[in-house]
Amino acid sequence: MVAISMTWSLPTLTSSKLPRVNRYPGMAFATVNKDLTSLGVKVTQGLGDLPKVILTSSHGSEAELYLYGGCVTSWKVGTKDLLFVRPDAVFNGQKPISGGIPHCFPQFGPGAMQQHGFARNSNWSIVDSENVDGSPVITLELKESPYSRAMWDYSFQALYKITLDKNSLSTELKITNTDKKPFSFTTALHTYFSASVSGASVKGLKGCKTLNKDPDPKNPVEGKEERDVVTYPGFVDCVYLGAPNELYLDNGLGDVISIKSTNWPDAVLWNPHLTMEACYKDFVCVENAQIGNVDLEPEKSWVATQQLSVG
Repeated sequence: MVAISMTWSLPTLTSSKLPRVNRYPGMAFATVNKDLTSLGVKVTQGLGDLPKVILTSSHGSEAELYLYGGCVTSWKVGTKDLLFVRPDAVFNGQKPISGGIPHCFPQFGPGAMQQHGFARNSNWSIVDSENVDGSPVITLELKESPYSRAMWDYSFQALYKITLDKNSLSTELKITNTDKKPFSFTTALHTYFSASVSGASVKGLKGCKTLNKDPDPKNPVEGKEERDVVTYPGFVDCVYLGAPNELYLDNGLGDVISIKSTNWPDAVLWNPHLTMEACYKDFVCVENAQIGNVDLEPEKSWVATQQLSVG
């Protein structure tokens, strides 16, 4: 048996299956009882000395994620990073990481607690990892803490499973009510894609009911999407209710990204335009979302999946 304790220079963990990992917020401790050969998971030191996980598939694709916020910050197929992290992103363990795939949980947008809830401001833990046919898989966990209870006084478990394949990055989010009383939540994956905003467009939203937050986010205007191809001509902040389970993003850089989902009933398009003049031309957000409340009884779970893939 080989025991590995967390250091900032852990070797790439490479067995075909990594047994259950002991929970320790923001860190990762593992016991590996097989030889270290090809798992494709490496825990290292990231920006701001924050723990970072690098996933490398046998096909050459790569992804990076931070345990702070459980945030995927990079997804590369070849040399091109298909995700975007804003130049003003802060890696200090105090503010959410602005870019990649931040979590919005247990609240999407403004509301009773801070904007987008607390999951993106919390340290997640590694609880499992494996390799399936050359594709690394890692599962992160977030549970209640004094920090979360100060805003939302419930016991819960969030499991976030990330799979990196040759041309795809898949996630599964599972929320379980571990409390003795029911609770409600909203949630989203606030995905930032690298893009040329003037050439970016999304297909698949025609016919959806829309809630347009421009110009007044507190009083969105209801409507219906009539366009086959939705673009980002200026400031965009629009919710699409009852979105289909597959959308197509043309990022204006030569890539068409398929965004498939299950149990994410809604979508959000966002670009800040001149309110973020330094970088708005370089990204667009296409977010899978659960805008309406999910009511979860004790011991019950809610699961949603997302698969990003590029041809």
